[in-house]
Amino acid sequence: MNQPLFLQPVFQERIWGGTALKDQFNYDIPSDKTGECWAISGHPNGQSTVVNGEFAGKTIGELWNEHRELFGGHPSPVFPLLTKILDANADLSVQVHPDDTYAKEHENGELGKTECWYIIDCDEGAEMIFGHTAGTKEEFVSKIENGEWDELLRRIPVKPGDFFYVPSGTIHALCKGTLVLETQQSSDTTYRVYDYDRRDAEGNTRELHIEKSIEVTTIPHRNADVKPFVEKSDGVEVTKFVEAEYFSVYKWQVDGYASFVQDQPFQLASVLDGEGTLKVQGESYSLKKGDHFILPADVETFEVEGKMDLIVSHV
Repeated sequence: MNQPLFLQPVFQERIWGGTALKDQFNYDIPSDKTGECWAISGHPNGQSTVVNGEFAGKTIGELWNEHRELFGGHPSPVFPLLTKILDANADLSVQVHPDDTYAKEHENGELGKTECWYIIDCDEGAEMIFGHTAGTKEEFVSKIENGEWDELLRRIPVKPGDFFYVPSGTIHALCKGTLVLETQQSSDTTYRVYDYDRRDAEGNTRELHIEKSIEVTTIPHRNADVKPFVEKSDGVEVTKFVEAEYFSVYKWQVDGYASFVQDQPFQLASVLDGEGTLKVQGESYSLKKGDHFILPADVETFEVEGKMDLIVSHV
């Protein structure tokens, strides 16, 4: 095959969603409460579909099950990663995710959820909730039971270009006015700790998962240290944000022409800004803001040309 797999995303409506996915990426969104673009996904709750080449019309999950050679024969029973773009038009619930062991036991064999965020854009003065102040489980439970959220939750400022690594067990929430690219394990398990007592259109509050949250939260909070590493070569500046157990994530700032050797079983790529061309085995593919693609195992070398920013990840 020797060609990239371009993908049609799936959109998810959320109580906190907005229109930024249409306004910034020109996506055809289902409503003005669209919170998530599942851009590269093999998860059963929203699968991306291939739009080009011999596998057009196939989902990532189907390719993972039927053509594992495209992914270097990777041993995971499911496609292991999920790339999303999140439009936090309002505050997300304060939440925490389980690790693999807990999820396997309590969530029907689902993967745990370690994730990371690249801040694409945000309002002036935007912030997020990242971690908590409790030193012990008793203190954590007491602050939840007494509704002492302002004392319990750590808030930190964010700006475009920031990157955050969010291991399972981390209390977190994106806050209003942030647009984020998320790379995560392929999991849809979220435990809500607090949802600001807000109600949906029918007047109902959303379900909370206090007991499970207490069981999986890391106490005391541990900051995941991110030390970006920048390498410059002709035509591209590559920033490695994280190299961790479940994924490695990079930003490619392309300005001109650059060639690459694929040294991973497969790579996931999302164009966040600009435009250009991807060349594989003499074939040219145009790239523009909002495009998402996979470079499968049989793409051994490739070239990019243009002026664009991409977020790239691999297992």
